[in-house]
Formats: sequence, C-alpha cells, structure tokens
Amino acid sequence: MRKPLVFILLIFIIFTIFLSIVIYEHDKIDEIDDYIEKRQNMVVSQLKSRDIVDSKVLQAMLTVPRHKFVDEHIRESAYNDYPLSIGEGQTISQPYIVALMTQLLELKEGEKVLEIGTGSGYQAAVLAEIVEEVYTVEIYESLSKRSERLLIDLGYQNIKFKVGDGYRGWEEHAPYDAIIVTCAPDHVPPSLLQQIKDDGGRIVIPVGGIWMVQTLMKIEKTEGKIKSKGIIGVRFVPMIGHSR
Repeated sequence: MRKPLVFILLIFIIFTIFLSIVIYEHDKIDEIDDYIEKRQNMVVSQLKSRDIVDSKVLQAMLTVPRHKFVDEHIRESAYNDYPLSIGEGQTISQPYIVALMTQLLELKEGEKVLEIGTGSGYQAAVLAEIVEEVYTVEIYESLSKRSERLLIDLGYQNIKFKVGDGYRGWEEHAPYDAIIVTCAPDHVPPSLLQQIKDDGGRIVIPVGGIWMVQTLMKIEKTEGKIKSKGIIGVRFVPMIGHSR
C-alpha cells in the first residue's frame, strides 16, 4: 500500500507546483495589464489634454514602462502627475514635463541627442524611442550605473552613458542635434551652447536659482546665432558639479 500513497503524494506535489505557477503567471499578466492601462490613462488625461500633440512623443510615453524606473514601493504612483524621488536627492520628473521638454526638442528620426542628468533613466528611454543616438551624463555614479543596467535589461542599445559633470557636456561626441537638461543651472552653460549644431541645434533647459521658480527655456541656433525663448515656470533640482 505504501507505493500508491507515495505516488498520490507525488502527484499532489506536482499539481500544487503547477497551480502555483499558473496563479503566479496570471498575477503577472494582471499586473502588466494594470500598468498598460495606467500608461494609457496618463497619455490621455495628462498629455493629450495639455497640448502634447507630437505623435512620436505620445507613442514613446505610451511605450516606455515608467513604473520600472522607480522603487517598487512607489510603483503604484509612477503614472501620477507629480515627480517622485529616485535617491541622491534627485527626482523623476512628472510625465507632463518629460513630454513637454521632449516635444519642445522637435526631434526627428536619425538625430543625436545629449541628455544632462540621467537620473532614473526614464527620459533617456523616451528619447531613445524617437532618435537614433542618445548620450547621457550623470554626476552621481550610483544613479548612472543603476540606470544603465535597467536600460540594457529593457533592451535599449542606442544609449551611451557617462559619469561626469553635466555642466561641461560631452564634447567627444559633439555636435548634437539637440540637448536636454533635466537639472537647473543658474545660467546656460557655454559648453552646451558650443556642443549643438551651428545650424538647427536646439537646447531645452530649466534656468534659475536653487529652490526658486525657474524658467524652462528653448534655445535654437541658426547659422551660428543663438535665439532663446522662455516657455513656462518650473521647479527642478539644481545642477551640481561646476556650480558646487
């Protein structure tokens, strides 16, 4: 009688393991569906309703899994309309600001973009969905390495990373079609002006004092001449490094 009992016990164990796997996979699918729905709601309620009209930007924001770029305990808030902490006193910008700054760059397929302030890596991922090459500089090594691992795991192969002082840009790969700055200096760094193309280069950057309302600026270079325009008031973490 012992053999049938052992056989029944073995069948029960196998069935229990199989059932656990099925439940786990079902929960994973539910979680994926939930985040897809949150992302769709974000695009409709936060972006399309506030004049984000560039189809490339909207598609990128719909594609990139923003919840992957924040700690697990705050993932439920990832698609809400406010910034979130990512460590080192830094934040991931609210979705609308990410979309607005990306739209202001007027990106085209095949372009090369420099990002100052890798942070969580989310903005770099959005850029990488649109352009051919993204170069990103982060002063905090811990953030840079974490973002690099995540973006590689997510399959991005067109992003290059550097730990360094963003005030100085990344001269080695200049000139860039566009530069986006995700931290606020109190003036536009001359090195960044020098590293965009003389004809058609663009910069989107928040400019202003520490913990003050800053101005989001769009800068364009045409035939070597600079033209700048204030867009809206914003609040970004300060640029550190050269200015520290």
